[in-house]
Parts: sequence; structure tokens; C-alpha cells
Amino acid sequence: MYKINCMNPIAQVGLQNFSSEYEITADVEAAEGILVRSASMHEMELPKGLLAVARAGAGVNNIPLEKCAEHGVVVFNTPGANANGVKELVIAGMLLAARDVVGGIEWVKAAKEDADIAKSAEKAKKNFAGTEIKGKKLGVIGLGAIGVKVANAAVALDMEVYGYDPYLSVNAAWSLSRAVHHVTNVEDIYAQCDYITIHVPLLDSTRGMLNADAISKMKDGVILLNFARDLLANEADVLEALKSGKVARYVSDFPNPTTAGQKGCIVIPHLGASTEESEDNCAVMAVEEMMDYLENGNIRNSVNYPACDMGICTKAGRVAIFHKNIANMITKFAAKFGEKGINISDMTNKSRGEVAYTMLDVEEAPTEEIIRALEAIQGVFRVRIVKG
Repeated sequence: MYKINCMNPIAQVGLQNFSSEYEITADVEAAEGILVRSASMHEMELPKGLLAVARAGAGVNNIPLEKCAEHGVVVFNTPGANANGVKELVIAGMLLAARDVVGGIEWVKAAKEDADIAKSAEKAKKNFAGTEIKGKKLGVIGLGAIGVKVANAAVALDMEVYGYDPYLSVNAAWSLSRAVHHVTNVEDIYAQCDYITIHVPLLDSTRGMLNADAISKMKDGVILLNFARDLLANEADVLEALKSGKVARYVSDFPNPTTAGQKGCIVIPHLGASTEESEDNCAVMAVEEMMDYLENGNIRNSVNYPACDMGICTKAGRVAIFHKNIANMITKFAAKFGEKGINISDMTNKSRGEVAYTMLDVEEAPTEEIIRALEAIQGVFRVRIVKG
């Protein structure tokens, strides 16, 4: 029986996919798997028996990835599960920025006691006039699951779309509309686009990338949209650009004291993935990833270990080894089984940066003696019996 702890409410449509071999527990210390959304795990001590963490969403800044890797705890996320929900809000953000819909709605609220409000509106509406997005140039920085959907939707809205992503995946390239202009220098987007939307992960290399220097290379009156992470923008620089008129609007899905209530800022209370469909999709994907890993050792959509899939084990045993990505490890693993006369019928080894993951299918159930011997090898973080 696998025990699963939910650190945040997880959609029932996902939880119901757990088989009878799983139990939802309130005791996090007893958990072999943790499902989480926004709860921070940085200060918690990882339970000794914890094997996996699945984030029902894309961002994993609330999870200590390196610490988990060193303990042989696989961390999953659910890329693309909420992509459509975010895409739709990005399109809404563009429309709100193009035409002062928010200002017009606020005017109506303030004039609600006016008996001649319809006549007054005809005079006031010129204050909220805007432009259409058709024919405008949109720059999409980051062509992952969300960026591709935004780009394709904008093409369908008759925008001229430019996309930048130095790490464009094959799957993303296949999904991207051929009408999107693929640029190889982000400064081309800065120089040409009327709207710029950013969809990249928060890394040291991307933190604060929308700063005064980047903004200085943009067109006057540019509209910036940030539905990825607030720290991708140096928002103090953005406010200065709003005051000077260099930036016409800044649309963000991340409320904070810097931008809340500021002129030119349209700040939404982090609603990007807050749709029933997104939450359901994330929950289903997180549960599927968790089950495949716990039952078979397969890793899909991990953010701290490499992808690895050996299907369902049909042999007597399967062993998973978490270790440093250094030379001669496979030889050492094989030797331990060879010393006991146990044949390895199949194996795979994958690496990701400084860590690696090895799975071995063996023709006899692995003994505790072999497991202890594997754990004693220098550079091994953890050894797990998946089957046997």
C-alpha cells in the first residue's frame, strides 16, 4: 500500500485515479509520495520514506530540488496541463491592454447613480478608446507549452507573431504555426514588436531580463505581458518606463506591492491556471506520473532527474539506483550482481547534470545484501527496490 499526502487540495478527478493500492494520508511523515501545488517545502525535513513529489502545476520554486535529488526523491511537474488556461488569460491581457476596458468598467461603477448614464457614457467613452490587436506585432519569448499556444492563438487573431526560444524542442517546433516568424536574437523582438509576452522559467540567466536595458531597445508605447514569473521583470524599471511613456501598459498575473494599483499596470491576482479544467488536468497528470514511478520506476516530466522509461517489469526484480553522474558506476553496479550470480536481463542509465538514474531488471529477486552493497558504493544516493 502506497501512502500519499496532499499538501494542498488536489482535484478529485485526479485523486480518483489512484488504485486500491494507494491510501491518502494526512501524516506527511508516513508518505511515500507528496502531491503539492503552492505549499512551500523548503523548510520541511523530508520524510525518510519519501520517494516522489509531484507538483500539480509547472512552477517548482516551492520545492527544494537539489535537496530532493541528493535524497533520491524524484520531483515531477505537469508541463502543459494548464497551458490552455494561461494562454486564454494572456490573450485577455492583450485585449485589456489594447482597450481600456478596465477603466471603462470602473467609470460605469462610479456613475451608477446617474439617471442619464447611457447619454453620459456616449460622452465619456472617448476616454477609454484604444486600438485593435489585429495586424499588430506580438513577440513571444519562450516557446514551451504555453508560448506555442499563445503564438498560435495570436496568429488566428491576425497578429504578426515573432517567436524566440534558443532551446526550442522538436515537439514545440511541430506544434508551432508556420506563420510564426522564428527569430534567433531576442533583441529582434524588442526592436520590432508592439506587444511582448514572456514565457520562460525563472533562472539566474532570466531573472530580471525585462529591465531598463532591454526596455530601451523596445518600441515606444510597447505593451509588456508577464504571466510566467514576476521576477522575470525588474518591475522598478518597468514603472519608470511607464512614467516616461516608453511602456504603455504592463500586464502581470503576480500582484505585489511594487505594481499593485500603479498607473499603467493591469495586475491580475494569479489567475493564469485557475480554471477548473487546468486544475483537473494538472491533478490527473501528477497522479499518473506518481503512479508510474512508484509502481514501475519510470520517470516522466521530472525536474531534478532524467526521463527514463523501461515499461512494466516482467522479470523477477527491478532495482532503481540514484547516483552521481561519474565514470565507472555501471561497472560497479553490475559487479555486485555478478558476485551473487544474478543475471541482469535489461538496464538503462540516464543522466541529468550532476545526477544520474539507473534501472536494472534482474532474473532473481534482489536481496537485502545486494541492496546494502549497492548503497555502499561511493557516489550512490539511494537504492530502491521497485519490484522483488
